[in-house]
Amino acid sequence: MDINKLMKQAQQMQAGMAKAQEELADKTVEATVGGGKVTVIATGAGDVQSIKIDPSVIDPEDADFLEDLVLKGVQEAITKGKDMAAGEMGKLTGGMNIPGLT
Repeated sequence: MDINKLMKQAQQMQAGMAKAQEELADKTVEATVGGGKVTVIATGAGDVQSIKIDPSVIDPEDADFLEDLVLKGVQEAITKGKDMAAGEMGKLTGGMNIPGLT
């Protein structure tokens, strides 16, 4: 096994992963919960960009319901973003599970 060739391949993979992580920060996922009443948009890097709430679910007497919908929407958006990131990184690593990449 040629160590120089292996090092070059590792550097190429590292550069590809850095580029993919930058691209993931620009890609978005959308999660809609509560029958479309709450929509959350997040990036592949896990940053929540926006939350849209249908005014029909804003009830001062039932804040818990709205809080639960928002929390569920955020959690789902982050999960979708992580799944997208894992898929992109999997393409670069050939499916190898390398800790710390996603």
